[in-house]
Amino acid sequence: MDSFEPDGNGTNVQNGANGDHGSNVENGATGENGANGSAAEHALPPPPPVIPPDVVPLRAEIAPEPVKKKNLRLPIARRGLGTKGQKIPLLTNHFKVNVTNSNKEEHFFHYSVLVTYEDGRPLDGKGAGRRIIDRVHETYNSELGGKDFAYDGEKSLFTVGSLPRNKLEFSVVLEDTPSNRNNGSINADGEGSPNESDRKRLRRPGRTKTFNVEISYAAKIPMKAIGEALRGQESENSQEALRVLDIILRQHASKQGCLLVRQSFFHNDPKSFVDVGGGVLGCRGFHSSFRTTQGGLSLNIDVSTTMIIQPGPVVDFLISSQNVRDPFSLDWTKAKRTLKNLRVKTSPTNLEYKITGLSERPCKEQLFTLRNKIAKDGEDGEIEVTVYDYFVNHRNIPLRYSGDLPCINVGKPKRPTYIPLELCELVSLQRYTKALSTLQRSSLVEKSRQKPQERMSILSNALKINNYDGEPMLRACGVSIGNSFTQVDGRVLPAPKLKVGNGDDFFPRNGRWNFNNKKLVKPTKIERWVVVNFSARCDLKALVRDLIKCGDMKGIAIDPPFDVFEENPQSRRAPPMVRVERIFEDIQSKLPGQPQFILCLLPERKNSALYGPWKRKNLAEYGIVTQCIAPTRVNDQYLTNVLLKINAKLGGLNSLLAVEFSPSIPVVSKAPTIILGMDVSHGSPGQSDIPSIAAVVSSRHWPLISRYRASVRTQSPKVEMIDSLFKRVSDTEDDGIMRELLLDFYTSSGKRKPDQIIIFRDGVSESQFNQVLNIELDQIIEACKFLDESWCPKFVVIIAQKNHHTKFFQPQSPDNVPPGTIIDNRICHPKNNDFYLCAQAGMIGTTRPTHYHVLLDDVGFSADDLQELVHSLSYVYQRSTTAISVVAPICYAHLAATQMSQFVKFEDASETSSSHGGTTSAGAVPVPQLPRLKENVANSMFFC
Repeated sequence: MDSFEPDGNGTNVQNGANGDHGSNVENGATGENGANGSAAEHALPPPPPVIPPDVVPLRAEIAPEPVKKKNLRLPIARRGLGTKGQKIPLLTNHFKVNVTNSNKEEHFFHYSVLVTYEDGRPLDGKGAGRRIIDRVHETYNSELGGKDFAYDGEKSLFTVGSLPRNKLEFSVVLEDTPSNRNNGSINADGEGSPNESDRKRLRRPGRTKTFNVEISYAAKIPMKAIGEALRGQESENSQEALRVLDIILRQHASKQGCLLVRQSFFHNDPKSFVDVGGGVLGCRGFHSSFRTTQGGLSLNIDVSTTMIIQPGPVVDFLISSQNVRDPFSLDWTKAKRTLKNLRVKTSPTNLEYKITGLSERPCKEQLFTLRNKIAKDGEDGEIEVTVYDYFVNHRNIPLRYSGDLPCINVGKPKRPTYIPLELCELVSLQRYTKALSTLQRSSLVEKSRQKPQERMSILSNALKINNYDGEPMLRACGVSIGNSFTQVDGRVLPAPKLKVGNGDDFFPRNGRWNFNNKKLVKPTKIERWVVVNFSARCDLKALVRDLIKCGDMKGIAIDPPFDVFEENPQSRRAPPMVRVERIFEDIQSKLPGQPQFILCLLPERKNSALYGPWKRKNLAEYGIVTQCIAPTRVNDQYLTNVLLKINAKLGGLNSLLAVEFSPSIPVVSKAPTIILGMDVSHGSPGQSDIPSIAAVVSSRHWPLISRYRASVRTQSPKVEMIDSLFKRVSDTEDDGIMRELLLDFYTSSGKRKPDQIIIFRDGVSESQFNQVLNIELDQIIEACKFLDESWCPKFVVIIAQKNHHTKFFQPQSPDNVPPGTIIDNRICHPKNNDFYLCAQAGMIGTTRPTHYHVLLDDVGFSADDLQELVHSLSYVYQRSTTAISVVAPICYAHLAATQMSQFVKFEDASETSSSHGGTTSAGAVPVPQLPRLKENVANSMFFC
């Protein structure tokens, strides 16, 4: 096909393909069985009369008529279960849900809730709603017919059976006192000076507020929908009924004073806290959600962790956060950003406030106006005093160290309320949502991992502690939860045979293999190369000597390096970009031509500021393959791992599947097949303005499935659907990701177009499956049609989920499940085609399986063939000698996105933690684009 040549612009679809696997609509015609021929032409109505020039025809009313509504694709049903592999009995953390039949005719009633202040303003901020609704329930129990509620904390409330009336209005008064956990407390106004609020406290023990609550009928959900879910019959009603059950569990946890994070809850128990440094704690809690499965309805309970701010004295938190010795070394500008919106409890009053800022002057100098209650006639009724003087002399509260430090402001911008630092303690269970540093992350992993048996006993205890049988709402629904782990049948798939150098076969054992006394299957030759050292302390001569020697043993012929470039010590304090520029100037002045490869030594192992600028310079500006290392302990294993990455980047292969070599992969080897891995990486939760990075990798050199290349683009922040798969810039030009990848497959696979396109998509939730099938897949089909209008490849779409809470255990064994364990029965979806796979050997903690959902399969794979393909793709990852937990194309997409995101250091505007919303009011900002890679490295595995 000429249109598939890289320089050909290709045929384009006219005025929009309908994207339904090859059938395209031209100029809005229906295109049904070609029924737009001459017979139709003769049946046309006569031409309309001439319209006067001042009349605008209303074409909009009739234009949509001939356009047929596009059929939305839905996830396919399961076609059968797999049979291959050795059977293994397993337990899983799903607990059976039973429902008594007595309530079959009963309904859940859904009511919408509106809470307003006395003056009619809607309630601002989350959290207060639960306390208000609890007070309504206590105060107006008889008006509510004695009904128990399930309240979602915001605008929905559910009851079993109806309330006495369809619309109810109440008024409740709440004191501003701390709640049991304080997630639900109302922030004090904090108006006026300390004296004014002090006088208010003297007048009454707690300031009160009045709220109006309106409860109005919205819908009803038949209770029998739970029974339908129990029998695996999913419907809109059953989804809604399960949502109600989940809300009941959340409310149950809330009443125990827990912090709620989506479907997880966290008790205020210091035994569950682990310090990860920087004023941040990991807080261990539990996830719980109802799931419809092949075996009926189950409750999935798992251990969950969230990050919280270190509770206790504010000053201790700031010292930890900034890693300084004492409060006098703190950076107060930074502290102000970190503390904003956090909640503190003040002593001795034990009242709770939200921090709005810090005082501009220290406590001993910060003045405010105090009303003089004992002023005589003629004397001024107001006096200026310092905050320090007020607390020490007027309130008789001694202050040890706050005098020379700023005060905490808990008031409003124009009416500040200052409290000395040492009288403020951060309340517990306040979420920290910034990205963790590398050190914090590794500390959290180290401290929160649990062996399988330990996790099982924690989950069994959680079920007892939560006492769901005592929850009145569950009893009212007739729902009870079993207390034993669900038994499932797993199968252990055999590891695929690998090919290494000299045509040798190799059988991985326990998901692992090595290259001791073996050569790589396709080693490269490293000729023109140099070493660059950015001030890393290392014996360079020994490193180069050992690398050459190790390469020789693996079959990689490495010439001595052309030169070693040491960074000038005076450059070390320069900005990273400048340091990189200077080294490159040095290289250019001494080398006759461009090197094939640069080995770069960085001073820091993780998060080196040099990494992004260095990679950008090499890949985007010069097209040079580079490997960064930060050697600490250099041994044969370390050097082998480095060489695996270098070999893959330079176009070599470390190992192959034996079925690739033959080639005899079921289905894939029979027809040209491209395998895609797609992923979108977002900034951390607190960063709302950092572009998301979309990466797609594609296989090349069919019939191989071990070689890949990547295409990476930026898109709007926090957008999960990839929007640049097809990017039409003119009638003959498409600048999208897919065109680039399809042309590469064509040229690298002997000028063959793929007949089959297998897509692995990472990072989407079940609610987004239809968008992948109907938005992303449509773009891919459009990109195919734009290259060749008559081309109709078959598609397979598979979602890979790691972020779920299903775990598997071997009964009576302390070990994790063996690598290759697959489960497609009992706890999978009742209708859809999904399965769990633990491809990796779980060495530490409890193995997390990957949950694969097959949304579409035009090719018609058998269950065994598809499951074996997915399993095999966990063994083609060129960076390591182990089976990995998710298919290699997805890992590569993640690596490519992470590496190229370093090219452009997007500024992180927000400094803090938990309570920042992070949304910008300025509206949509144009997304900065990533630089394109030079052609010679764009087709390489630069991300390895």
